[in-house]
Amino acid sequence: MRRRTFLKSTPLLLSVPTWRVSPAMALTGTLQTVTGSVQADQLGICLPHEHLFSSFGLDGVGLTAEETETIFQSVNAYLLKLKGFGCTTIMDCTAAYFGRNPKLLKRLSEASGIHILTNTGIYGAANDRYVPPFAYDETADQLAARWVSEFREGIQNTDIKPGFLKIGVDPAPLSELDRKLVQAACRTHRQSGLTIACHTSGNDGQAALEELEIVKTEGLKPEAWIWVHAQNCADSSLHQQVAQQGGWVSFDGLQAGQADKHLKLVQAMKEARLLNRVMLSHDGNSFRIRNTDTMRPYDLLFQTFIPMLKRAGFTETDIRQMTVLNPAEAFSIRIRTA
Repeated sequence: MRRRTFLKSTPLLLSVPTWRVSPAMALTGTLQTVTGSVQADQLGICLPHEHLFSSFGLDGVGLTAEETETIFQSVNAYLLKLKGFGCTTIMDCTAAYFGRNPKLLKRLSEASGIHILTNTGIYGAANDRYVPPFAYDETADQLAARWVSEFREGIQNTDIKPGFLKIGVDPAPLSELDRKLVQAACRTHRQSGLTIACHTSGNDGQAALEELEIVKTEGLKPEAWIWVHAQNCADSSLHQQVAQQGGWVSFDGLQAGQADKHLKLVQAMKEARLLNRVMLSHDGNSFRIRNTDTMRPYDLLFQTFIPMLKRAGFTETDIRQMTVLNPAEAFSIRIRTA
């Protein structure tokens, strides 16, 4: 289904969802969005792992003014649709070197009224396709200095600052480069308080366990780190092992045909009383730069999965925990050292 067809086929919800956040919920902490810092209690319902636009699958490209306007019009229409469902915050995980564009994200945030967070870091998955040459030669400390500079001074000669770290690794065993990226992210966290969201390749969970060991060796608490794409590992005992140590478990592959799988994963975490470490998202993409692929929508949480959770016995408190409280806590800027 193409973007225009999709947007027309699914009307906005006009009534307030019954699981929308109560304004009385107590949240503390500060997060960094593309328009400035925001208190955690202002975030509302979050999608912690999406891509508003990216060139993933292609080499990174610069945008012409015409392309920028096309992306803006298409993505803003989709964001307004999400806002009608109750979504108020999106963490944009498009990394540097395959489409990150903080100026366009800021424009989209201002037009849609949705809080948007962007990131700093380097994506080392996809067999290192998006790793810039300097990353092979620089030390972990040198890479960290680059990322800390973006946090303190802004990205790409702007005053827009990252709200989290986005790195990526290939399957276990981690390569020397992948280990260095995780180390650099940990050292950036120690100076900035930015949370580490690590795209974790593989389906056995072993790369996540290696990442977690590095996080602890670097002197951080596991809560400084998010296991991105944890749904690719079917072993719920590993999800629980990570969560019990304080790490964040992100089931962020919600797509058509995957809802039943995600429900089972979330149910296992509920049974283990670990919903306070779970986040939900889609890894969606509302615009592929210079690519004819159709979009990967990221509204299934609102239209399909929340109702599934309720039918399965999840309470509104459970749902708020995963969609509001956990993202707000996970992405709050705070140095988490052991």
